[in-house]
Amino acid sequence: MNTTHTAPAAPVRVAANYEVTKRLGNWTTAREFQVRAHRGHAVLDLRSPHIEAGDISVDVKLDHAMLKLLVPDGAVEGRKAAGGRRIVLTGQLRHGEIRVHRGGIAQLSAMFSREYLTDLRRTHAEGGFPAVDDPARTA
Repeated sequence: MNTTHTAPAAPVRVAANYEVTKRLGNWTTAREFQVRAHRGHAVLDLRSPHIEAGDISVDVKLDHAMLKLLVPDGAVEGRKAAGGRRIVLTGQLRHGEIRVHRGGIAQLSAMFSREYLTDLRRTHAEGGFPAVDDPARTA
């Protein structure tokens, strides 16, 4: 009997130790993330249509830190969404917080960043549309 097992992909690791770390736009296709932050600030954009279908798992360990999640409008935390996406948060918080932004607030959060300005400059030079403010936008 020949069975082929594929190992599950390792979670995407994001560290923000004494710094601000932002992952905006169409930066990944993964559904599993591991965030470690000590006296830092991390921003994860989970609005990309390139992220595989299914639940998104975010394992956190925050110590005097903040995690901001930018999620699509149909996403919910903790319970199964009807036709939407579920975001499962696990881990530890020690004097930390998790903020969830969706819709227009998520778009504004992404627009007030250096990454957005860089994306605007690139699209102005090359043509097309910026993807940082709205990863679902297609040309």
